Amino acid sequence: MIKLEGIRKTFKAGTVDEKMAIDGIDLHVSEGDFVTVIGSNGAGKSTLLNLISGTVELDAGEIYLDGNQVTRLPEYKRAKYLGRIFQDPLLGTAAAMTIEENLAMADLRGQVRGLRWGVAKARRDYYRDRLKMLDLGLDIRLRESVSLLSGGQRQSLTLLMATLSLPNLLLLDEHTAALDPKTAQCVMELTDKIISENNLTTIMVTHNMNQAIRYGNSMIMLHEGKIIYKVEGDEKRALTVEEVVRKFGSDLKDETLLS
Repeated sequence: MIKLEGIRKTFKAGTVDEKMAIDGIDLHVSEGDFVTVIGSNGAGKSTLLNLISGTVELDAGEIYLDGNQVTRLPEYKRAKYLGRIFQDPLLGTAAAMTIEENLAMADLRGQVRGLRWGVAKARRDYYRDRLKMLDLGLDIRLRESVSLLSGGQRQSLTLLMATLSLPNLLLLDEHTAALDPKTAQCVMELTDKIISENNLTTIMVTHNMNQAIRYGNSMIMLHEGKIIYKVEGDEKRALTVEEVVRKFGSDLKDETLLS
């Protein structure tokens, strides 16, 4: 589903602040794979997602999405392949719009739209059914402003919006990091349910070692822009936090990551 070949990115090249963020990464992710990405601050995790989405232009290498060469495609043209959720719950929704209007906007992503505004009854019923799975009571609040929702509710809604049209690739950029532990766990369980039920190919960046090990069928660890460890299948399922810390503790200097 996604293939990265020799991708590189250096920020502020040629200056005293030069930083090699991604250093020759090769990564092939098959359809339906759920890959978690772990690493300390500055390891290149978010830059990796930015290069895939086109938010940041790479210096070298090739990127393929669903068999299509997208290396030089601008971000807006890659958007039809992708769903992405950021750390900040406020970034994924339009606060001035209602819940159903946000869902309609996500539902029509990539389609030709006319001047008519509104949500048909059939789509409203569909949105209501989808919202019920969140178990947050949002299905009876369709016409309320998103600005009235809590951070956890908005992130859950963002998750539903990002997966409504079943993207080829779902990118999760520390999407539970800004939530309290209880809400973060609820959002993570919902994430895993939606990914499993729809067989979504997913790359999830996280600072939470337990999340990285518990979820997905593959895990990679980044350090100084390189993949220093990759584990998958039965080996990943048997992995423990203690084992990872024992092997790579000297490279994992982030206290949040080790907590």
